[in-house]
Amino acid sequence: MSRFEKYLALWVALCMVVGVVLSQTVPGISKAIDSWQVRGISIPIGICLFLMMYPALLNLQLSELKKLKDNPKPIIMTLFSNWIVAPLVAAGLAYLFLQRNEQLIVAVILLGSSPCTAMVLVWGKLAEGNQEQNVINTSLNTITIMALYVPLVSLLTGIQNIPIDRGLLAISAFVFIGLPLLLGIISRRVLIKAKGEAWFENVYRPIVGKTAIGALLMTLVVLFSLNGQVLIEHFDQLLLVSVPLLLGFVVVVGFNLLITRFFGLNYKEAITTVIIGSSSHFEIAIATAVAMYGVGSLAALGTTMGLF
Repeated sequence: MSRFEKYLALWVALCMVVGVVLSQTVPGISKAIDSWQVRGISIPIGICLFLMMYPALLNLQLSELKKLKDNPKPIIMTLFSNWIVAPLVAAGLAYLFLQRNEQLIVAVILLGSSPCTAMVLVWGKLAEGNQEQNVINTSLNTITIMALYVPLVSLLTGIQNIPIDRGLLAISAFVFIGLPLLLGIISRRVLIKAKGEAWFENVYRPIVGKTAIGALLMTLVVLFSLNGQVLIEHFDQLLLVSVPLLLGFVVVVGFNLLITRFFGLNYKEAITTVIIGSSSHFEIAIATAVAMYGVGSLAALGTTMGLF
C-alpha cells in the first residue's frame, strides 16, 4: 500500500470540504453539473462511479465460487447478514426514527440493502483476514446485488407504501453495477487471452486501481458540490438521519461479532465475515438516490451520510 493510500481517510475528508466550499463559492456549479444527465442518470456521477466500480469488478472470479463447498459456513453467515439482517435493521430503524421523512427513510434503506463489493477487499487485507473468503464473498455480493437489490428495496419501501420509481431503481442498478460488471468480465477474459495473466495482474490492474482511487475522490468533490447547499440548509436532517445509520451499524457489527464467536470462527475468517457482513455499498446507494430524487435532494444527502 502506497503512502497516498495510507492517508486515504484524510484525502476523503479534504475532498468533502472542497466540495462544500465549491458549492458556496462557485455560483451555479450544482445546476451545471445536474444539467448533464440522461433520463435522470447523472453523467458526471455515472462516469466517476464507473471508474470506481470497474477496477473492483475485475476481482470477480467465478472460478473461486467452486471453493464454496470447502468452507461454506462463513460465506453463508456473511450473506445472511448482508441480505437479511442489515436490510431489516436499516428499515426498522428508519421507520422508527424518521417518521414522515420519506426520502431519508429511502436513503437508509438504500444503504442497508447494498452490501459492498469493492473497498472491503482493502479493509480485509489491512485486517489480515482470509483473502480467499474475501474474494468469494465480494464475487457473490457482486452477483447477488444484481438480482436482489431492486426487489429488496421495493419490498422494504412498500411496507409503508412509500412511492419510489422502480424503473429508475432498476436502471440505476444496471448502469452502475451491471455495465461495469459486464465490461469487467469481458475485459478480463480478452486481456488475459491477449497479454497473459501475469501482465493483467501486475500491470493492468494496478493502473486501473489507481484510477479508482482518483475517481472516488472526484466523486466526493462532485457529490458535495452538488449537495453542499442542502447539507448546510438541512444540517438538522443530516443529524437526524445519522441516528439510524450509526445505530444500525452498531447493531449489525454486534450481531456479526456475536455470531462469529458463537460458531467458533478463527480470527481470519471472523474478521472477514464482520467486515463484509457489516458493509454498505454507498456508491450505488448515492447514485440511485440521485437518479430517483435528483441532486441536492434529502435522499441524496442521506445516502451521502453513508460515507461517514
